[in-house]
Amino acid sequence: MPLPAPDAPASQRLALDCRTLLDHRVGKGVCGCCGALRPRYKRLVDNIFPEDPEDGLVKANMEKLTFYALSAPEKLDRIGAYLSERLSRDVARHRYGYVCIAMEALDQLLMACHCQSINLFVESFLKMVRKLLESDKPSLQILGTNSFVKFANIEEDTPSYHRSYDFFVSRFSEMCHSSFEDPDIRTKIRMAGIKGLQGVVRKTVNDELQANIWDPQHMDKIVPSLLFNLQSGERTESRSPSPLQASEKEKESPVELTERCFRELLGRAAYGNIKNAVTPVLMHLDNHSLWEGKTFAVRCFKIIMYSIQSQHSHLVIQQLLGHLDANSKNSATVRAGIVEVLLEAAAIAASGSVGPTVLEVFNTLLRQLRLSADYELTGSYDGSTNIGTKIIKAHEERQLQEAVIRTIGSFANTLPTYQRSEVMLFIMGKIPVPGIHPAMLSSGSGSEGTRMIQVMLLKSLVQVTAGFQTTNMLTALPTSFLEPLLSFFLTEDPEIRLLVLQILLSLIDRHDNTAKFRNISIISDISVLKLKVDKCSRQDNLFMKKHGQQLYRHIYLGCKEQSSSRQHYESLFALLGILSVELANEEVVVDLIRLALALQDLALSTEEVLPVFNRCAVHALAAAYLNLICQLTTVPAFCQHIQEVIEVRQKKSPYFLPEDVFVDDPKLTSLEKVEGDVLFLQSKITEVLGGSGYNTERLATPYVPQYTDEDRLSKRKSIGETISLQVEMESRNSPEKEERTPAEEITFETLKNAIVDSVGMEEQERERRRQVVEKFQKAPFEEIAAHCGARATLLQSKLNQIFDITIRPPPSPSGTISSGYGQSQSRSIPIYEMKFPDLCVY
Repeated sequence: MPLPAPDAPASQRLALDCRTLLDHRVGKGVCGCCGALRPRYKRLVDNIFPEDPEDGLVKANMEKLTFYALSAPEKLDRIGAYLSERLSRDVARHRYGYVCIAMEALDQLLMACHCQSINLFVESFLKMVRKLLESDKPSLQILGTNSFVKFANIEEDTPSYHRSYDFFVSRFSEMCHSSFEDPDIRTKIRMAGIKGLQGVVRKTVNDELQANIWDPQHMDKIVPSLLFNLQSGERTESRSPSPLQASEKEKESPVELTERCFRELLGRAAYGNIKNAVTPVLMHLDNHSLWEGKTFAVRCFKIIMYSIQSQHSHLVIQQLLGHLDANSKNSATVRAGIVEVLLEAAAIAASGSVGPTVLEVFNTLLRQLRLSADYELTGSYDGSTNIGTKIIKAHEERQLQEAVIRTIGSFANTLPTYQRSEVMLFIMGKIPVPGIHPAMLSSGSGSEGTRMIQVMLLKSLVQVTAGFQTTNMLTALPTSFLEPLLSFFLTEDPEIRLLVLQILLSLIDRHDNTAKFRNISIISDISVLKLKVDKCSRQDNLFMKKHGQQLYRHIYLGCKEQSSSRQHYESLFALLGILSVELANEEVVVDLIRLALALQDLALSTEEVLPVFNRCAVHALAAAYLNLICQLTTVPAFCQHIQEVIEVRQKKSPYFLPEDVFVDDPKLTSLEKVEGDVLFLQSKITEVLGGSGYNTERLATPYVPQYTDEDRLSKRKSIGETISLQVEMESRNSPEKEERTPAEEITFETLKNAIVDSVGMEEQERERRRQVVEKFQKAPFEEIAAHCGARATLLQSKLNQIFDITIRPPPSPSGTISSGYGQSQSRSIPIYEMKFPDLCVY
């Protein structure tokens, strides 16, 4: 018998009741008949939702759901999927109260459950967070962000190999740039975006199995978003490193929150990630033209330098240097901003943080100096002259040059002594010395450009040598550094000479006595100066034996310069005083006194064409120094003679004393007649010092400087004259041009004289050998070492002459070229440029 067909309306009503139950509605008819048929996890999930969403989460039922999830972890993924389904439906139907309840339940389940099945539940959770972030409602965006931040603070027990955070990085970065109309809501959205980025970083930065947050595709979104919010409320000065925890008041500010997030991001950066973290900062500053203002750029890099690990500081500096090179043809204000940031970064960096490429750092900065000088001379960055903008650019370039020089000094101050010595030699090798490497700038810059680069590099050396401390003067002032430095001391440019004096004072002064000698004056009691004096060491004695005469000669020649001003004489007096305090033994004291007396003779000489001011200044310099040295030697008779002469000068010739010469408006008179009682007498000084054990023979010998080729070459007007002079000397000394001397004619008288003189020659040779043996047995070691050093130097010079004569460039098939004087010179041509006959080529 066939069964009757079911009632169609009844079946439809049953389906409707089931659907409404699933939708958390009470249906009509059989309201509870299907409850027992649904899975338990769904019933537990439904029970946490109240009838009225304003009542909030049902806590008792939430505890049951949590207990069930912990007891049956295999159901956790289904619970998450069901919650996700409900939340998506509530969002679509704008039932935001139930949305908040669902997210609260998810947060509690996440905090309570740490099992191997958590990964599938997390996927459902992230899906719900994504759904909230995609909403256009600010409240839902903030809700989703807060849930994600809670999730980011959870340490998962099991790794995830397939989870992606690309959407969250993009969405949170977009929220950081929110432009919502209401300023309060806009601030909340931006802060939510910052917190979200912070959560992404915390979740991924320490997990190697997660997506690499340090990839450029992520950093190019995260870092600019943080900088945008940091810039929107820019403060006047960046704070020193602060802990991550801050007060509630600070957390209300997007700027402070951004700074903490940025510091945390940088603090987690490893060695290989520094570049990816700093590059977006450089690009952001470029794109928004923030280098010119300097303030924000300096603040950003202060945060970077304080936040990263100290051993990684040199990586940031290297990136800044590379960025500076990349902007070599940009405006001077942009380059000056980058250099200013470099200056601040070097000041923050720990000692030695410049890294292994120390010389490359200074090479980059010196290259920028040369480019800046070239731009200033041409008035254009592409080499063409633009008259309309030359003045503005020249002013900007000078500001850039000053910033680069300060930065060089700042870098040098972070280096240990041995590296600073290398930097000094490196910079000295870059200074264009006429006749050695004159071609430093573009071909059109000429002597003006050469002088400009000389001044800038010498100023850089002043910065590098400031505060330089060493115990061994031979290493602080090696010959390879001292000789080219002193060669600049003989130039006609007064600014260059003054810079050389400052460098010498910084290197020789090891006890900060320079400031006490800055003002030239007659001091009756030098104890008020509180000079710091140490006993002269053996290394100092060797240094003065090797370079003492060279220093005396340059001081003497510096006083002869007509262009010397008050500053020059004050610096020369300070140099004499520093030599007396730092490096003076008995022999040096004698030489310095002879030098002072020679300066007095120089001022009296009628052969020298010196202005009245220079003559009076030299007299005053000699008087002030003799007054100083007599008190340092503590010989009463010597001090008495000096004081007598000074008293006579005060009465008769006050213009011979520093108090009347080195003033703003000196009153000088003609020096036609100079009486003897106003002069210091060498004979009298020799007599009084001889009684105290000083070398009277040396004291009685007037000091006469020895002029060398260096002095003559340094008095050039242009580089071309020096080069032509060298070419002329080489051509004159060329063996091809030397005339052969006639052979000596041998006669009977010649042979007779040779036989007679042979006996006397043997006696002289025997006496000479005896003196040599006696000298090596009785002479002090320093004298023997100096004697052998002089012989070695003489031997080396002779060998160099022999090599110059014997070693010639290979013959060239192209023949010879003619020099500027009509003489032929051999020209060496590379092998690949030679033209060979056809028979020699196959």
